[in-house]
Amino acid sequence: MKKNFYITTPIYYSSGRLHIGSSSTTILCDALKRYKRSMGYDTRFLTGMDEHGQKVEKNASLKGLDPQEFTDRLANNAKDLWHYLDCDYDYFVRTTDKNHIEQVQEVYELMIKKGDIYLGEYDGLYCVDCETFYTQSEVGPDKICPSCGRKVISAKEPSYFFRLSKYQDRLLEYIETHPRFIVPEGKKNEVVSFIKQGLQDLSVSRSTFKWGIPIKSDPKHIAYVWLDALFNYLTSLNFLEEDNSLYQKYWLNSEVVHVVAKDILRFHAIFWPIFLMSLDIPINFTLYTHNWILMYGEKMSKSKGNVIYPKTFVDKYGSDAFRYYILREFPSLSDTISTPEDFISRYNSDLVNDFGNLVSRTISMANKYFNSKVHKKESNNIYLKDVKNVMIETIKLYHDDLYDFRYDKALQDLNKFVSRTNKLIDETTPWVLFKNQEMDELEAVLYMLLEAIRIQTILYEPVLVKCVPSIYEALGLNQEFTSLLNPKLFEIEEYNVSSLEKPLFLRENNPQQAKEELIESMSIELTKEA
Repeated sequence: MKKNFYITTPIYYSSGRLHIGSSSTTILCDALKRYKRSMGYDTRFLTGMDEHGQKVEKNASLKGLDPQEFTDRLANNAKDLWHYLDCDYDYFVRTTDKNHIEQVQEVYELMIKKGDIYLGEYDGLYCVDCETFYTQSEVGPDKICPSCGRKVISAKEPSYFFRLSKYQDRLLEYIETHPRFIVPEGKKNEVVSFIKQGLQDLSVSRSTFKWGIPIKSDPKHIAYVWLDALFNYLTSLNFLEEDNSLYQKYWLNSEVVHVVAKDILRFHAIFWPIFLMSLDIPINFTLYTHNWILMYGEKMSKSKGNVIYPKTFVDKYGSDAFRYYILREFPSLSDTISTPEDFISRYNSDLVNDFGNLVSRTISMANKYFNSKVHKKESNNIYLKDVKNVMIETIKLYHDDLYDFRYDKALQDLNKFVSRTNKLIDETTPWVLFKNQEMDELEAVLYMLLEAIRIQTILYEPVLVKCVPSIYEALGLNQEFTSLLNPKLFEIEEYNVSSLEKPLFLRENNPQQAKEELIESMSIELTKEA
């Protein structure tokens, strides 16, 4: 039976254009989906927009728009961005979707009936921008939101509450007995420490504004944004509808991965599994939490003028270069410091000098020395044997790295393989072999180079989605020999290569000027947003 794989981004909050942070999460999910698909899985990739709440209502008013028109524009912008970055999602969920609204309303009624949601009064501190309630100890004497750094407000209003405390011990037991529930280990430790301080019952409704899902049995209250938003992972699978075959397939009988940034770890690691416990739904997911991308060491902020929008880079260098940079540098086990000069340096070194140069040199030599036809040849050359061993080891490391969702590590290991293959050219000096007419040895070297490039291209395929097809075409490969599930090492009897129509990547010869141009473009994009 074919295995299933369901991967999700968080649904992004519809308050403005999405920048490099959100793009990073989506690109990672897209690459992992493509990897799993290449391994034979039936895949589903979900992303979308979180469109309710006081902040959306406020921002729409500032733009002179009603909230629905405001969120429609942002949802369309998000879809355009994911297409621009070659992110192949399967479903784009919006919390204003009719089927989402109806299922969330039913969730509330089920939880009220069970006694897990009760009516009370909230009297405390609230961050409008994060749609989050805080205790006095969390915001400190200056009443600053620990997530966004803005001032919180005092809030007092009737509210429905969810009995988080009822499930505290059960959640701790689940976390301890399911080591793959929260990845990486450090994030799990953070969650466990927080839970052991004692969970407070959670306010799950608001009554002082209207832009949200009304609770069916008490329409004066609207669903609190986090309970509303988190259920998108299931409403998009029609889990409460008569035909819930998607839910059966991609939740109950699937590997499920939620990818989130560290600032929403608690919502996904505490609220979400407890909500599922309340409805007796299996907690059938792994939560992968990544850190932030920092611009020049600081969290990105429009007010600081250090927000990076993908368009700045993709317009000039293409989506492959941007996707590679994001996945090579991120996610890591600590915050990633990003700068335009880092991007240019990584682009020149990894894509132009290493991989792009290796492909073009090898194809050129195959055309020059063997009139495009390179046959499989055996050799006892120790350098060829070493490259073969590195190839086999890299494939294993690649799978191990992606088991832990570490695309940064996978690309580091792959780049070492590319570098080792480039070194083979210097070690064997094909031009000398040709001069001395050692044609069998020369053909063995070129065969190994072509075979190494084939495997590298297969491993790069989930990342470099634009240029990989042209490499396959230049190598004369059919689908049989482009499979990651069964790469068929050294089974090709003859490579029949052709020239690349254009270079894979163009060198940036003046990095300083390129940096200045990127910074100027970033400034223009910020001005557009303002």
